Amino acid sequence: MSVEVPSTAPVTGAVRAKPVTPPDVAARKGGEPIVCLTAYTTPVARMVDAHCDVVLVGDSVGMVLHGLPSTLGVTLDMMIMHAQAVRCGVERALLVVDMPFGSYEESPAQAFRNAARVMAETDCAAVKLEGGVAMADTIRFLTARGIPVMAHVGLTPQAVNAFGGYVVQGRGDDGARVLADAEAVAQAGAFAVVLEKITAPLAEEITRAVPIPTIGIGASPTCDGQILVVDDVLGLFADFKPRFVRRYAELGRDADAAIAAYAADVRARRFPAAEHLFGDAPRTVAAPRDRRAGGA
Repeated sequence: MSVEVPSTAPVTGAVRAKPVTPPDVAARKGGEPIVCLTAYTTPVARMVDAHCDVVLVGDSVGMVLHGLPSTLGVTLDMMIMHAQAVRCGVERALLVVDMPFGSYEESPAQAFRNAARVMAETDCAAVKLEGGVAMADTIRFLTARGIPVMAHVGLTPQAVNAFGGYVVQGRGDDGARVLADAEAVAQAGAFAVVLEKITAPLAEEITRAVPIPTIGIGASPTCDGQILVVDDVLGLFADFKPRFVRRYAELGRDADAAIAAYAADVRARRFPAAEHLFGDAPRTVAAPRDRRAGGA
């Protein structure tokens, strides 16, 4: 008899875990915290998949891997390309793909066309889009047509120019706006909502108020889950470090030291060394021809 591992358990041994679905995530409201990280490549996706419930192909890829100053320059083609790579490394976690700026705001019909393309070409299970009250009709339109949506309120990076920078949201009277946004996306059918860079008391209030899981990033430990950019966690992205990030490794510093050591070895002709080289097989030397053969 085969043993089915619950979708919330990590992949262990030779037992294949049941893939996490949007309803699985929704059912985790108030339960064990939901673990989420971003990924943009196959090797990193494999590592994240082994430990996380949700893998997000975030539009943060524009800043992290493409050197863009914000997420606004990320295109739908870029998101699809990275999501296809991540799909190759994900077996268990829920794969969610960000809808980039300009791909869904115009109308629910535009959002459906582009979200359907993302799902068809990447085999993801859900999409994520930013916005609250203003996006409620779009979320309702998508979910009614079979596209699961993870919402995103608070600091929405695609609206960074409107906010005047990456500033904390929800302070003072502004808290009512963020709460209304969270309630609107929940009522519209989102299965979870990301709360980014809002005050901790407000994040706690929203988590109590909405019936769907809240996923915090710069919010509160009382959220139903947490998400970070994987390159921030690993210390690979060094342009800046948000206050809400905890670095669990300094791989960027280690990589810099490794590259410097390689460069020094090449310049000193220490690399490649004998153990890195290939020898030639012994050559067979033909015997000299006897010119007397044949009576010559």
